[in-house]
Amino acid sequence: MLGSHRIKDVDALTVADLKAFPVWEFVNDDEKGEMAVRPVRTPVSNLDGRLVGLQVRLANDAEVWALIGNVETNDPRQTEHFLTLSVFRDGQSFTLARYHDIGAERSGPQALADFLGLPIDKVFPISYDLGRFSKGDPAALTGRIEKEPRERLTRAELIKLAVPRTKP
Repeated sequence: MLGSHRIKDVDALTVADLKAFPVWEFVNDDEKGEMAVRPVRTPVSNLDGRLVGLQVRLANDAEVWALIGNVETNDPRQTEHFLTLSVFRDGQSFTLARYHDIGAERSGPQALADFLGLPIDKVFPISYDLGRFSKGDPAALTGRIEKEPRERLTRAELIKLAVPRTKP
């Protein structure tokens, strides 16, 4: 941990914050609020409850600053379906809604392309590599965010994937 004086609301993180401290973890403190985060030293053993700030590569090879979360470092499939992505541009950020998210119609891939001022085929797929920030399965730490998912899960399948059964 790098000190409680650096606690910020996740929505207040800037590219400068991400350059200084690429990994942020949610603070478990009711007084600070559920969106409070603090920087942590890297590499970490896993990304549970953590966000990573880094440059991601767009389809046109441009790099943009982004904040990635919901990474299950040892489960590539779970990461593929639940990974979160917020992209920064001109001091603003845009959070991509996935196919199963509320708001997917208005905050989906086309809306992200519009936010970036690019045609959608110049944005997707978006490539990322979290390997230098955390230990884990390389297949879960590196990947591509496609315009359309390779596989669409039903609500029941998503719940089953999100809440893995524990072994007796």
